[in-house]
Amino acid sequence: MSTISQPISAGDASATRGESQASPKVSNPPVLSVRNIEVIYDHVILVLRGVSLDVPKGGIVALLGGNGAGKSTTLKSISTILGAERGQVTKGSIEFNGQRIDQLTPGDLVNMGMVQVMEGRHCFGHLTVEENLLTGAYTRILSKAELAMALERVYQYFPRLKVRRQSLSGYTSGGEQQMTAIGRAMMAKPNMLLLDEPSMGLAPQIVAEIFEIVRDLNQKEGVSILLAEQNTNVALKYADYGYILESGRIMMDGPAAELANNPDVKEFYLGLAGDGRKSFRDMKSYRRRKRWL
Repeated sequence: MSTISQPISAGDASATRGESQASPKVSNPPVLSVRNIEVIYDHVILVLRGVSLDVPKGGIVALLGGNGAGKSTTLKSISTILGAERGQVTKGSIEFNGQRIDQLTPGDLVNMGMVQVMEGRHCFGHLTVEENLLTGAYTRILSKAELAMALERVYQYFPRLKVRRQSLSGYTSGGEQQMTAIGRAMMAKPNMLLLDEPSMGLAPQIVAEIFEIVRDLNQKEGVSILLAEQNTNVALKYADYGYILESGRIMMDGPAAELANNPDVKEFYLGLAGDGRKSFRDMKSYRRRKRWL
């Protein structure tokens, strides 16, 4: 695998894709493997081109990129909900725990242990926080005592939800709704979570609190996590490995710590540059930018 490498131009991507998108060198086997998928909307619009990635068992993998790069489409491809948006995977394969899943239903995946937390949270505003959480357990056959234990487990991770459990979700804060959405997913007892933009629209303090809880879920519960996020700085702080999407292609991947220290990632995603503010009159900087844009 090409890990921390120079960004690839669109013309070079197809020639190097097989090398640059091989499985990350991790000790744990992948619980999720995406291989060279292509996604088309409305039979015309090509959104993803040859995207490959792995999520190792018990790992946190960040899928990074700007708005419109294809992060949400990648997650929806994995969770098989593209059909609701007139999209389809036309090439490639997706495996979860060694089984092809691209032809399964979202309900099948929940039963297999994979749950997606959608961008925008999508809580039921007319239900209380606790009622929202209970909807996450609809696929499980639980006694009242088991259901109470499952709720208490969520409240241990999200104490403020216990305080707000009788409040209508539509009247809770954005951070509380994000916690409710993650807690609802936990009620299904997943071993794989797909998180789509969990930091969107939230204050930095709340973002940090939610990501700490996500890390606890990973470390204490052994939940594997694929995280799609625009907040590159936060995502790389908590992830083990990262992939950067641009215009529907994986342009760079590598261990999170190395990505965070890569000069191109610093310049284009973290807003940092070691040699000061860049100018397009600087031809070296211009050529680097041209490969990314």
